[in-house]
Amino acid sequence: MELVVRAVDVGFGNTKYVSSVAGGEIRCASFPSLAYPSMREPSTQPGFERRKTVAIPINGLYYEVGPEVELAADTFRATQMHDRYIDTPEYMALLRGALAMMKVPAIDLLVVGLPVAALATKKSALEKLVTGTHDIGNGKAVTVRKALAIAQPQGALVDFAVQHQKMATIEREQSLIIDCGSRTFDWLVARGMRLVQNKSHSVNRGVTDMLEAIAAEISSDIGTPYSDIDAIDWALRTGKSPVIYQKAYDLSRAMPIAHSIAQQAVASMLRWIGAIYGFQNIILVGGGAYLFKKAIKEAFPKHKILEVKEPLHANVRGFQIAGMNHAPKLFAVLAAAAHGGA
Repeated sequence: MELVVRAVDVGFGNTKYVSSVAGGEIRCASFPSLAYPSMREPSTQPGFERRKTVAIPINGLYYEVGPEVELAADTFRATQMHDRYIDTPEYMALLRGALAMMKVPAIDLLVVGLPVAALATKKSALEKLVTGTHDIGNGKAVTVRKALAIAQPQGALVDFAVQHQKMATIEREQSLIIDCGSRTFDWLVARGMRLVQNKSHSVNRGVTDMLEAIAAEISSDIGTPYSDIDAIDWALRTGKSPVIYQKAYDLSRAMPIAHSIAQQAVASMLRWIGAIYGFQNIILVGGGAYLFKKAIKEAFPKHKILEVKEPLHANVRGFQIAGMNHAPKLFAVLAAAAHGGA
């Protein structure tokens, strides 16, 4: 019987997951990492308009998550952006929301990710947390038989090697993978596919810091508090100006402060990784890659900065590939152990 392997990457900005695997094609999807709690199942409340979300029951509350979660939003942005986020009900709601959207009743191996700095201390706890039966609401559940937690950029390295057909040669190369996320700026130094722990790390200097700094500049400029960071994010991604007081606002005047934040993150990385001339591959991934690219090119002027298709999903695609390679060996060992103890 073919093993069911899936992957989820609950990031601070977006929750990415593998929606299906057909032949050699890995299909991914994502939704904002926002979870809005209520006392009752949202679809049973008066005036509810159907939206692309699911309500996950946890500890007596229903957490609404999904692609259209902003339609459930109140004025408070319900994020859990701190170092213990895997211990929060919001994290579990996002994870279970992804499981619900996969539409499979049982998963033999679920691969999940952690920021590099959290891997050593959180890996075992997260694997234990994810393993078991998960209530996804409406009388349905998903069983996860085994879990594997790996560093988020390690997934991107696997994805890069597959996309660029380097699985046979990368074992002899040294790589630097840079993952620009919403809260964390992660980097991973690898020899072949193996993590060099003492040169890999992450700092809390991500896209959200840039958006909040730009919002502060806008507030100062217009003379009133401005906090619509989603509008700033959309404007930066599309190249279109946000509309403030019915007028297009030119963000270019605020971009130097964003670039300075990118430079700070890159400077922290450079202090960890040491000599840069030995890297054969410098790989840039993550949803915030476009905001950090300039600072990274400045730091590595003699290197070609490599990218992958759909960088937002690079980690979770790599998780899936690693999981599919790892699962048969893992379950063979477990089966042999069970047989030996019988």
